[in-house]
Amino acid sequence: PRVSGGLRSPRRRWPVPYRRFDYRPKTDPYCQARYTFCPTGSAIPLMKEEDVIEVYRLQAPVWEFKYGDLLGHLKIMHDAVGFKSSLTGKNYTMEWYELFQLGNCTFPHLRPGMDAPFWCNQGAACFYEGIDDAHWKANGTLVLVTTISGTMFNEMAQWVKYDNETGIYYETWTVQASPEKKSTVWFDSYECSKFILRTYQKLADLGAVFKTIQTNYTSIILFSGEPIYLGNETSIFGPQGNKTLAAAIRDFYSPFKPHQTVREFFVDLFKIIDHVILNHQFYLFYNLEYWLLPMKSPYLKIIYEEVPLPVGSKASFGV
Repeated sequence: PRVSGGLRSPRRRWPVPYRRFDYRPKTDPYCQARYTFCPTGSAIPLMKEEDVIEVYRLQAPVWEFKYGDLLGHLKIMHDAVGFKSSLTGKNYTMEWYELFQLGNCTFPHLRPGMDAPFWCNQGAACFYEGIDDAHWKANGTLVLVTTISGTMFNEMAQWVKYDNETGIYYETWTVQASPEKKSTVWFDSYECSKFILRTYQKLADLGAVFKTIQTNYTSIILFSGEPIYLGNETSIFGPQGNKTLAAAIRDFYSPFKPHQTVREFFVDLFKIIDHVILNHQFYLFYNLEYWLLPMKSPYLKIIYEEVPLPVGSKASFGV
C-alpha cells in the first residue's frame, strides 16, 4: 500500500514515527493463523445520542484461554476495552491484535525461491457483542473507568474505522537507548495496549472524564545504541541490492523459525545469543524498512509500567 504523507520520514528523528497507509492490503494465502482472528466480530452499532455508556478497562494474561495466568506471572498482558449501554443493557468488547499471531508479526518466513524475508504481519481492531467476565476477572482486570454519551461513542466509532484502515502493521518491539526512565526511544511499539491508549485518548478528546486509578501496560523493550538505517526490501534484496547485507539479514532471521526438535531449538538459541549478545546485532524491520540495532546490555527486558489514564475537561460528560 502507498504510505500516507510521502514515502520517507526525516532521518535522525527519534522515535521514528509509525507510518500510516492509505488502505489495508489483501492478505497472502500463505499466511495462516492457528487461531482465527476475531471469530465472532461484528459491526460497531450506532448508539442513540441520549444513551449513557459505561466504559471498562479490560486486561488479562496473553493466551489466558490456553495457559491461565502463566504469562501473567511474567506481566505479559493483553488489553481491551468494554462498553455497556444503559438503554439496551447490551455490552461489547473491543480489542486490537495480530491477524496471524505474535510470532508471524515479529519474525518473517524465509521461503524457498524468495530472496527477501516474507512477512505475515497485520494487526486490526476486533469488535463483538458481550464481555467475557470470567476471562477478564479470573486472572486480570475488569474495572469501570468512565461513562460517555451515545454521541461520543458514535464519534469514537468513526475514529476506530480510520485508525483501523490506516494503522495496519503490528510492531512488537519498543527500542530504546537504556533502561533509564528518560532514555531516548528509537522506535515505539504498535500493539494491543497502544490501541487501547489511543482509544482512551480519543474519548478524553471528545470530553470523557476518567477515574483516577492506576493503569499498567506491558512493553517488550530492546536496548540499542543509535540505529543504523539499511534500506527497504528493493534496495537490499532487489536486482541491484546489497547481496552481502541481504545474506546477513537472512542469516539473522533463520534461527527464529518454528522448531521441530529440542536439538534444533538449542542450536538456534545459541545462534540467537551469538548474534544479539556476543556480536551485539539485531536486524529490525519497521515501517517496511530494515535497521541495524547495535545491541547493548541488558539487551531485552519485559516491563509492566504505569501509564495514567488521560485527563479530560471538568466540564465534560463523564464520572
